[in-house]
Amino acid sequence: MKKLIFVRHSKAEEPSLDLSDFERSLTTKGKTIATEMALKLKEKEKYVGVIISSPAFRAIETALIFAGVFRIPSDHILMAGNIYYKLNLQTLHEELLRVKEETDVVTLFGHNPSFTELAGELSREGCNFMPKCGIVGISFKISTWSELSRNSGEIEYYLKP
Repeated sequence: MKKLIFVRHSKAEEPSLDLSDFERSLTTKGKTIATEMALKLKEKEKYVGVIISSPAFRAIETALIFAGVFRIPSDHILMAGNIYYKLNLQTLHEELLRVKEETDVVTLFGHNPSFTELAGELSREGCNFMPKCGIVGISFKISTWSELSRNSGEIEYYLKP
């Protein structure tokens, strides 16, 4: 049994001419919401496994907040450019090659629309729009990450702020 947890980044600063999209930070409210959502996730999961984050600053900040709540050292967070630029089933498989097969849980921190689309593609039930800091946990009856395929997962929970 394997599980993917998708966490969309929390509320970030509005785009501006002074700051690239990549550099946008979480707002104060976004940090508060991320902490609240990490605590909600902790009610569902004792362990979030390997954390893989988009390198965009708002995603990293969200991942760091969750890592803090789960007491995971920040240097255990893996960065994946594919999550920022072009996350799809093929690039997800590429990222999962970095994870040991005995790892049963991977938590991804990133962006829409790819998170909503990919969670929907992987689960039998589909996935509605993921709001900022929304969380979707999908379990798969597979023994290796390479077996991950479309419509093969079951949504265990869909948490919204």
